[in-house]
Amino acid sequence: MENKAKILLVDDDPDIIKATTRILQARYQVTAAKDGLECLDKIREEKPDLLILDLLMPRMDGFAVCRALKENVKYRAYADIPILIVTSVREDASRRRYELETGLDLDVDDYIEKPIKPADLLHRVEKILQKGGR
Repeated sequence: MENKAKILLVDDDPDIIKATTRILQARYQVTAAKDGLECLDKIREEKPDLLILDLLMPRMDGFAVCRALKENVKYRAYADIPILIVTSVREDASRRRYELETGLDLDVDDYIEKPIKPADLLHRVEKILQKGGR
């Protein structure tokens, strides 16, 4: 059996999870989380090759996930997991908010504003995974 790359998809919208999983599942092993807290638990369980992350979610948002992966020693072992942001928030606004909250740049591998075409999502995922040796 082919060893498919693992993707952890994090979004609070069940329709987005369903549609995105449908797009990716032929090529990749996809696991989903509905918020940042569930994401951090699943990162340790799944050890994904790529994190596709929404920014605006309840309980723990995507900004906090990025911060935890970079700053929290508990998650530092997972800090090198590539991150693809897929969100309805404009990129410049997101980067500015993160910078104001943390004093750091939003260090992610790619950023896509919703809605996204399936072919574009697949292309960007493949590009990130190839860069990471998958």
